[in-house]
Amino acid sequence: MSLGAAKTVTSLVRLLRLGAASVLPGAIARRLMPEVLTLLLQQVKQGVILVVGTNGKTTTSLLLSTILENQGWRVAHNATGANLINGLVTTLLDNTNLIGQLDADYAILEVDENVLPLLLLDCQPQFILGLNLFRDQLDRYGEVDTISQKWQQAIAPLPTETKVILNADDPTLCLLGQQLPQKVLFFGLSEPESYLEEIPHAVDSIYCPSCGNSLEYQGVYLSHLGDYHCPNCGFNKSQLAVNSQEWPQILIGLYNKYNTLAAGLVAQEMGISTPAIYDTIKNFRAAFGRAEELTVGGKHVRILLSKNPVGMNETIRAVADIQKKGGASTKLLVLNDRTPDGTDVSWIWDVDTEKLVTLGGTIVVSGDRVYDMALRLNYSQPSRASNFQLIIKEDLQEAITTALEHTPSNETLHILPTYSAMLEVRGLLTGRKIL
Repeated sequence: MSLGAAKTVTSLVRLLRLGAASVLPGAIARRLMPEVLTLLLQQVKQGVILVVGTNGKTTTSLLLSTILENQGWRVAHNATGANLINGLVTTLLDNTNLIGQLDADYAILEVDENVLPLLLLDCQPQFILGLNLFRDQLDRYGEVDTISQKWQQAIAPLPTETKVILNADDPTLCLLGQQLPQKVLFFGLSEPESYLEEIPHAVDSIYCPSCGNSLEYQGVYLSHLGDYHCPNCGFNKSQLAVNSQEWPQILIGLYNKYNTLAAGLVAQEMGISTPAIYDTIKNFRAAFGRAEELTVGGKHVRILLSKNPVGMNETIRAVADIQKKGGASTKLLVLNDRTPDGTDVSWIWDVDTEKLVTLGGTIVVSGDRVYDMALRLNYSQPSRASNFQLIIKEDLQEAITTALEHTPSNETLHILPTYSAMLEVRGLLTGRKIL
């Protein structure tokens, strides 16, 4: 009954082009059959791979899924980024036949960081991939140390056959890995030439997660991710299982190098050859809203999801590098404060918007909190810059139209939206929503 109802809803939503039907069918199925997630996970033939972290889940899980599919495996994957329980159920249901049999060799599921402990009550994954932990939605989540402790309590009781892949550049995740009984492998960067000139405002913690003493950094790559050690207790960055300098880059931004290494290390542990992994990386296309590129009215558009201080700082860093080369004079920033975004938008004051404003050009702002973003940008000007233009548009469609009009034909319009804003932007640009 629950399967039939969910599939009917999925068919109707897609038939009427109302969206991707990535959440609602799962909610209906769980209401009719509370144990549906457990029953579905038990049918995955080869193994379940969980991808968790604050930033990068969608891109990393899509890359890993693509690698496995290129090897001939059938993969169930929540490609739309619906990473709460209802979204996971919907993904698995979408891979069943009419009598409820799941046809998938692997399930690659990106999972909300707060949902992981709950999911592990019903799931014994083959791999758990932890990307990073940053402050995200202050009204929903606690500090990163609290989340890490919950992860440790949930992962430690799992069978030792479960492999855990963690980002060693993140001190909190590095300590977590050093405390787990399972086999743990670490990825990270070994590229001192990519160090930031200074620690950014959005840094979450530069203190030792073991003893609380200040960490000594040789350098940081983004936020608190970098090369470090504790002079007090001896806590140190774990040895890396991959050499980042040997790996190709996907998409734009240093943060996507982390996503590449994470997916690649899991694939290597699954026995996939390095040349096959590299080949997939070189031909990889972005997930929706994550450096996704579109052509709209003859203009090139790139959407860069920017939902928290670290994520937005990194997209600004990437856009600034492009603008310095003469290719990103117009930007559209869209700030919403809905439940998927987090209702507390004070995080924008931790974003280094000064780096964007001082480059000049045109910035169009929109969204539910358009005036908050406009105020932040105004305060980012050391003085009234003649080469910087700020345009405020309450209506999102007008904002998109205006931004496109100000984008030269030989450049790319970069759109930096929060999560719900990204869905709205894509809906307006492509005519399709996510449901």
